[in-house]
Amino acid sequence: MSKGGNVALTELKDDVASVVLTLSWSDPTGEGDADISVLLLGPDGKVSRDEDFYFYNNPTDENGSVQMLGKSPTGSGTEDRVLVDLGAVPAVAERLVVAASRYAGATFGALADLKLLLSDHTGETLLSFDITDASVETAFVFGELYRRSGVWKFRAVGQGYRSGLAGLATDFGIDVAQDETEEAEQDSGCETSDSPEGAATTGHETVVVPVQAQTPDEAVNPVPVPATAAAENSGVLAAGALAPDGEGTQPHAPGTVLLAPGPAVTVTADSVPTQVAAAPALAPPTATSKAARRPVRTAKRRSTLPRAPKVDLSDHPNWRAARLFSASGLRNDQERETRATSTLLAAMAHVPEFGRRLTAKFNAPAGTVQTFAEASFRHGDATLRPDGVIRVARAGRIWTALVETKTGGNPLKPDQVQRYVDLAGKHGYETVITLSNDLALDGEHPVPVDKRRLRKVALRHLSWAEVTHEAHLLCHHDGLANPAHAWLLNELLHYLRHDNAGCQGFQNMGASWVPVRTAITEGTLRATDRPAMHVAENWEKLTRQLCLRLGGSRGVTVAPVSRGRRGGDAATRRAETVAALVETGRLSTGLRIPGTPGTLLLEADLRTGRLETTVEVASAERARQLSRVQWLLRQLAEAPAEVRVEAVTGRPGAGPCELLRMLRQEPGLLVPDAGEEITSFRLTLPSTLGTRRGTEETGFIRSVNTAVDRFLDEVVSRLKPVTAVV
Repeated sequence: MSKGGNVALTELKDDVASVVLTLSWSDPTGEGDADISVLLLGPDGKVSRDEDFYFYNNPTDENGSVQMLGKSPTGSGTEDRVLVDLGAVPAVAERLVVAASRYAGATFGALADLKLLLSDHTGETLLSFDITDASVETAFVFGELYRRSGVWKFRAVGQGYRSGLAGLATDFGIDVAQDETEEAEQDSGCETSDSPEGAATTGHETVVVPVQAQTPDEAVNPVPVPATAAAENSGVLAAGALAPDGEGTQPHAPGTVLLAPGPAVTVTADSVPTQVAAAPALAPPTATSKAARRPVRTAKRRSTLPRAPKVDLSDHPNWRAARLFSASGLRNDQERETRATSTLLAAMAHVPEFGRRLTAKFNAPAGTVQTFAEASFRHGDATLRPDGVIRVARAGRIWTALVETKTGGNPLKPDQVQRYVDLAGKHGYETVITLSNDLALDGEHPVPVDKRRLRKVALRHLSWAEVTHEAHLLCHHDGLANPAHAWLLNELLHYLRHDNAGCQGFQNMGASWVPVRTAITEGTLRATDRPAMHVAENWEKLTRQLCLRLGGSRGVTVAPVSRGRRGGDAATRRAETVAALVETGRLSTGLRIPGTPGTLLLEADLRTGRLETTVEVASAERARQLSRVQWLLRQLAEAPAEVRVEAVTGRPGAGPCELLRMLRQEPGLLVPDAGEEITSFRLTLPSTLGTRRGTEETGFIRSVNTAVDRFLDEVVSRLKPVTAVV
């Protein structure tokens, strides 16, 4: 679609009961994520209550009409998804505005391949809206769903704000307040453990939820609320005034940037926002509640696993703690698949947060999850037994899915998957879910299936690495409402990570790995060789699994940093990887890890058998260049001596470069002779590249994981934020 265009959803597909809106992008700069949000607007173009603004601190409503599905890494970047159940949208809501924001001063113009996709419950993309003219905006209205004569339509808007999330929210009637205490403490370098009571905070921004004071004694001073841009800027059309179908008031001209007025709060978050629990449903604000508003706590108390280990009462170091899900005694692949499936499905049914995390990936409604193993179905003259069945019930509707599982190195079988797709269609099941150690990229299923048979049945894939990622986030970062659920999920994690369970995720670079390495050594590799494309695809899968593992352990969204040109699709991206293999014999990728000083670059040289991890850190502002070098060396006092340090100056490749062991003896070796200013330092830790294709001791995948972990633990973790000397 182009900006300003609109289309009825019934023109795209006959029956569209729910849609998934996906904002996707690649990040060449590594500056951080974008966060999708949705606003339910009434006839006046405003929200009827602050709870109708759905974002990372308010991820779903009480009736399940809007559900934030969260971010996940893709083959080239990141995507953020939201599910909209059109049948559950309140009648008073005439429009759903789909927006997004960035933080810490990052702009949408710095993102590449920025687009909004709308798909149905089967995952089929119904429309795409590419954003090509973003520049300095820190918040964006991408599009809106609206009703016209009982029919849902979508319009591509593409309008931006310089004032971030707060300015956007204010224009649509959201009351936003600044947490001055938190800002003062953060500016002074102090940490604050609690936001004001009842505030949903992210960085320096607090979205205040109104409540009705119960008694006069409970009334407090009202919170000052900024005026909207529409009220103070009569010459600028507020986003809420956009008219459907171009009737009445016209949308903004292409490229228009809405500037929020001075009093509006500016988002100045310093870190990745942390998703917290949604506030309980509140009544729409009344005149009395507007006058007696006070912050309310929106984050529920959560239970996570204790970080400190319990006292070890064993008599011998070889003793192993008894586990709820045992991985011992598994004799063959069939037993591994059966136990892994039953264990996972049981955890999904009995830990609501975990079941919702996984079913949301397949556009299932938010509801009660029930799971079944080894269910039997008649299909023609045969009896088929898929590994599992998932059912989700909400408001009289039942969402159903068949599950086919593989563990270890066992691949999915195309004919078996096709039979389950046909079975699902015959029995009215909506989705077939395949689960294996393989990874799906860019919506591609690992198994080719006749797409004509997927008109009514969705075929989705999930990797065991993704299951482990979600379980780890809930156990150790996001938390669960019930302590027993946290323990149960941790038992599942122990099982999935056991070598005998066969659920470790992507662990094999494939049959093409050795022939490609041999061809590179002999100089016979060509861009048209199919094995080279297979290696490029598996390199993307390894990168994505690395993002999942690091993101789960750190509780943040880790994503690839694409340095390719805008508009590059999967085929183009992989062709560039193959070209680099042919020309240089190298595989490379970049990872954006929040909380680190810069993009982590990973490069595997298949000709020399070397693996290098690199990060560039800004130099401290010191008058003398030697002082800048000494500032860095103090931080790297315990870092490995083989770290290579390069002083980056204004001229590319002109700065001096030395090993850390030499710099510890003579720091002046890193000072440029020409008196040039050191702007940053490039730190590189080399290691040996595994020769085998898997995760064994000498395997390539294990060498990549080991190198990244060592670099983060022994080098990056020692670097401190740059501070100026006054």
